[in-house]
Amino acid sequence: MKQSMPDKQLQLKSLPGVDHILTLAETDDRFIRVPRSLVLESVRRAIDDTRTQLLEHRPVIVSDEAIIKQAALIAAQKMKNRLTPLINATGVVLHTNLGRALLCRDALDHIMAVSSSYSNLEFNLATGKRGSRYEAIEALICELTGAQAAMAVNNNAGAVLLALNTLAQGRQVIVSRGELVEIGGAFRVPDVMIKSGCILKEVGTTNRTHPHDYILAITEETGLLLKVHTSNYKIEGFTTSVCLKELAGIGKSHGIPVMEDLGSGTLIDFSAFGLPSEPPVFEQVASGADVITFSGDKLLGGPQAGIIVGTKQCLDQIKANPLARALRIDKMTLAGLEATLRLYRDTRVAVEKLPTLRMLTLPYEQICQDADRLLSLVTEAAGDRAELALADMASRPGGGSYPGLTLPTRCLTIRPKTMSVTALDKKLRAFDPPVVGRIEDDWFIIDPRTLQPGQDKILANILKKLMN
Repeated sequence: MKQSMPDKQLQLKSLPGVDHILTLAETDDRFIRVPRSLVLESVRRAIDDTRTQLLEHRPVIVSDEAIIKQAALIAAQKMKNRLTPLINATGVVLHTNLGRALLCRDALDHIMAVSSSYSNLEFNLATGKRGSRYEAIEALICELTGAQAAMAVNNNAGAVLLALNTLAQGRQVIVSRGELVEIGGAFRVPDVMIKSGCILKEVGTTNRTHPHDYILAITEETGLLLKVHTSNYKIEGFTTSVCLKELAGIGKSHGIPVMEDLGSGTLIDFSAFGLPSEPPVFEQVASGADVITFSGDKLLGGPQAGIIVGTKQCLDQIKANPLARALRIDKMTLAGLEATLRLYRDTRVAVEKLPTLRMLTLPYEQICQDADRLLSLVTEAAGDRAELALADMASRPGGGSYPGLTLPTRCLTIRPKTMSVTALDKKLRAFDPPVVGRIEDDWFIIDPRTLQPGQDKILANILKKLMN
């Protein structure tokens, strides 16, 4: 029943003043670490929210304690970091929305050491003169890929933009129609090419492109032959494409540089671990391409970066482009990338230490053991307040890599008896730390593949609190 007008007016008049609540907050432990400016903002908002609820005839308690409690909640929310760690229970290893690749301990330690001290970022210790920030990683990348020269920028889209702008601005870039891909966030290769100042020239058809399609399209206006590795989708059936080695041969015979946007590049042969083979960067370099670009934070398992490798002639031009400064990476990214790359000197060590590689290559038998342990922990925590079971399902690599590939996994399925599955999902996302899983057929799914060491116990404790 709505309040009468006099009752509402009385309550509006009874609203405490801002100064009064601020005085109370001075001795309230909930505001000890909150800056005064934020206390003031939170108090004003709490009073305004109460006034709005009264005017809209919604039930609300008008008292000093109720308002200061609301102000404390507002202040606590504003004091929290917006970017927060969470538990990824989705089974998607490179989850773009959840930050993609996890950094290894070596990378984190190196980032901390370099970030908390001055460093030789652009200083040559041997000569005592200014140096290049690329020196931190160039020799290492060349060692791992066989390239003559290398550099890194902020991401692979930036790498493609920079390379195209340097090598073919104002000239035609020939690319197969079947390789004009769209990457995450609705960014498309043709759009990047246009922004780079190049003129797009498509050849072939969506499913079939032949060597003669490139050869017939070459004119005096041709500046570059571009190949885009379709790392985020796959065309099957009646298809033909020109391999990079063959395209490099066409380029050399016509005196035109050849570039490949490899997208999600890798420095190991995944077929050795029972996964489909993705072209390792060193194989693509050996094909004779002049420039290859790839990501540092996908299958490589490092920080976000776009890595450019190729001939010294092309890389010298790219490094000299003024855009390189706008796209350059900072010391923290360089430190993380350097420490990540060093692990690739020994494939066994890389797979053991890099979380992305470890999760992708995790044997099904190990997943089953992890699932059994998780079921036991959650059963003890949830008691009879939920239906629990194990189910064979599929994980995914994610992050625009390995299109269509699924990884066999065994998941914990939960159906709470005290709330709906969607309510459980919402409560888990609101918890600290948040838990992100998925819902299928009215079951909440937890995939052990993407749980990090020790998170199974944390997850069980969270579910215990929510179920109770």
